[in-house]
Amino acid sequence: FSFIRELAEYEHMEKDVNATAAVLRENLFERRGAEALVCYLDGRAVGYALFFGSFSTFLARCGIYLEDLYVTPSARGKGCGKALISKVAAIAKERGCARLEWSCLDWNQPSIDFYLSLGAKPLDGWTQYRLTDRDIAKVAEMTGKK
Repeated sequence: FSFIRELAEYEHMEKDVNATAAVLRENLFERRGAEALVCYLDGRAVGYALFFGSFSTFLARCGIYLEDLYVTPSARGKGCGKALISKVAAIAKERGCARLEWSCLDWNQPSIDFYLSLGAKPLDGWTQYRLTDRDIAKVAEMTGKK
């Protein structure tokens, strides 16, 4: 959970963290809504990758969406991020996934450079959209209405 807070701080999104360790534990380990890997360096946890399944109707195959890839500043440049994403890619390959996808903030050039170095390609012509809790409730109320 502390890594999630660190990531939010790095992304200037601290105000958006409403999670608690208990809610994270419930949704990650009890409901199994996602999976997580933790990277250790010299016996100390230094980063994590959190991911979940996706599906491509065009390919009729499963994929993996990488929600978070985070390494503490002191461990960056030591292969931790590459180890984490490599393990997620190995899981995707093992599961027969057609895609491994994620989002990156436009201003995060160090991460963009890292992803490009792996051979990742940005998706041109796509804009990401999101409904949050209140909006989900509003849209859900439309069920059955014209």
